Amino acid sequence: MHTVKGQPVHLIEVPDAESMASRARDELLSCAEESIQKQGRFLWAISGGSTPKRFFELLANCRGAQRFSWQAVHLFWVDERAVGPDDAASNYRLAAETFLGALPIPAENVHRMRGEAEDLNQAAREYEQTLRDVFQSPAGTLPAFDLILLGMGADGHIASLKPDSYALYDTEDLVSTVFQMEGDWSRLTLTVPVLRAARKLIVLVSGAEKASIVRTVFESEPDTLKYPAHALWPVLDRVLWIMDAAAAKLLGGR
Repeated sequence: MHTVKGQPVHLIEVPDAESMASRARDELLSCAEESIQKQGRFLWAISGGSTPKRFFELLANCRGAQRFSWQAVHLFWVDERAVGPDDAASNYRLAAETFLGALPIPAENVHRMRGEAEDLNQAAREYEQTLRDVFQSPAGTLPAFDLILLGMGADGHIASLKPDSYALYDTEDLVSTVFQMEGDWSRLTLTVPVLRAARKLIVLVSGAEKASIVRTVFESEPDTLKYPAHALWPVLDRVLWIMDAAAAKLLGGR
């Protein structure tokens, strides 16, 4: 088992990206079943990007996905680009094209971020209110997701919390905006306090191009501004890392 500053890290290494997607699907179904049995519903949030795509596809075609009531499921997004829901860059569109149509989640339980809004700050406030309404979480409290699914970028970012981003400092809001002047999309993102409040987080990492940042993040001194994945260090006991062998190949201590 790998450790960080003496803390055990829950890390599952699998042979390849297909195995990673399969394991993530199984973890999701197990978590959903447990949450519905215990509290009558399951509230989870997903990220976009290329890493979770195969996981979404496997979820759509999984017989096990029918073993509990999807009427009790609420789906949220961790982050979204400032584009419309039909745009190729939309995280919502990725989910819609891969698994949303295959699973009977009620439309009113699918809570997408309005990336197309002219006023992203207003969209962030609206999404925060949606979170408070669904979770029945009054001001001054944090909604506790049953599961948050994340990836990690080659710069160590999670969600849309980029290195040195203002959003990393935002501890007052549930949802923050990340504005880009050029070369990238502006975005909406859940904030660090919301991520840390989750009952469970799964971080998917795949590909040899991620091996260097995986080693750096796991072996360097915690520095959230430089490596936003370090924002999870205070809650490592609730984080499950699932990596393929290519991404984990430079890690020692396993």
